Amino acid sequence: MKITVMTADEQILNLDVDPHETVENVKALLEVETRVLLQQQQLLYNGREMRNSEKLSALGVKDEDLIMMVSNAAPSASANALSFNPDGSAVNPGAFQQHIKNDSNLMAQLFQSDPDLAQVILGNDLNRLQELLRQRHLQKSELRRQQDEELALLYADPFDVEAQKKIEAAIRQKGIDENWAAALEHNPEAFARVVMLYVDMEVNGVPLKAFVDSGAQSTIISKSCAERCGLLRLLDQRYKGIAHGVGQSEILGRIHVAPIKIGNIFYPCSFLVLDAPNMEFLFGLDMLRKHQCIIDLKDSVLRVGGGEVSVPFLQEKDIPSRFLDEERFAKETSSSGAPVTSGKADTSKNSPSGGQSSGSARSNPTQGPDFEAKVAKLVELGFGRDAVIQALKFFDGNEEQAAGYLFGG
Repeated sequence: MKITVMTADEQILNLDVDPHETVENVKALLEVETRVLLQQQQLLYNGREMRNSEKLSALGVKDEDLIMMVSNAAPSASANALSFNPDGSAVNPGAFQQHIKNDSNLMAQLFQSDPDLAQVILGNDLNRLQELLRQRHLQKSELRRQQDEELALLYADPFDVEAQKKIEAAIRQKGIDENWAAALEHNPEAFARVVMLYVDMEVNGVPLKAFVDSGAQSTIISKSCAERCGLLRLLDQRYKGIAHGVGQSEILGRIHVAPIKIGNIFYPCSFLVLDAPNMEFLFGLDMLRKHQCIIDLKDSVLRVGGGEVSVPFLQEKDIPSRFLDEERFAKETSSSGAPVTSGKADTSKNSPSGGQSSGSARSNPTQGPDFEAKVAKLVELGFGRDAVIQALKFFDGNEEQAAGYLFGG
């Protein structure tokens, strides 16, 4: 007849035995199958212990019956070494690592289910192993907690307002989790770090890593960088102001023109000078437009002058680490990753000395009849109305600066 034996670790064994076989002989068969010594086995049938001398037929065991097997062996030293602490870390990380390493089947499964843990097992960093085991323990605990909460919601009172809120939140979170899983499977590159666009340039003969950002209104250079490039002597402090983004930085002034070298060609460039120690040089939209630049992400190059010069964007390894410090850099950048100035020059036409006036105290120079008169005057010079309005707003209503910008563009 056939009997089924279930072990304490839920292993199921099917044995073909004679009905008149003794329990001791059945244990001998199980010793071969389970590697548990006969003396350490305890067989139970219908909750009653089966003695070695008894026969299966005398105990009432029939075809297809189930017998439970438990081991009464004391935990071995090796078993203790492979146990875990309450926080999920291994009691003996070295023994745990060696045990997993020696089991090729287990390692193969681990590479499929948890490649990060498999790599750590193969390494020599036991601290990292313990840390990863703790993380996995926390993840399992959180998963169990969520499952318990979901189970509780199934039996919650459907007329309980708080229970309904929890059910709604659980449904919403499930949708988020499914969306995250789909993105991880079909769009994994979305989780990778995006490196900003930098190119090699020379400013007044000094080599720099220029941050290219079409989301910044103006080209910007830091005070320290301008000093290193020998340009601080040209700083026009009449253009003081505040650059607004996620945070804000002080605009120290403007350098109206200086040579920059892109590839083998020199181009004229103007910059705002900011008190921004974590950002050296930002190539903004004003100069990108002026020099007809193309940000070619397919070939990963910046094309200047409509394509007469092409310079490659730098790889992450070629960008100084201080430029990649996102936490500090974000304090001085906009949501697009570049400082955005609220005004190019806080100067007044009635203040020839260049005195600073408060932006909140003075009237808006980009509205009213005076502004319309400036627009009409510049339109008569042959410029489009939209371009004129944009230029005047760009320079806070300063007619001369707007005209210079339009002629220069």
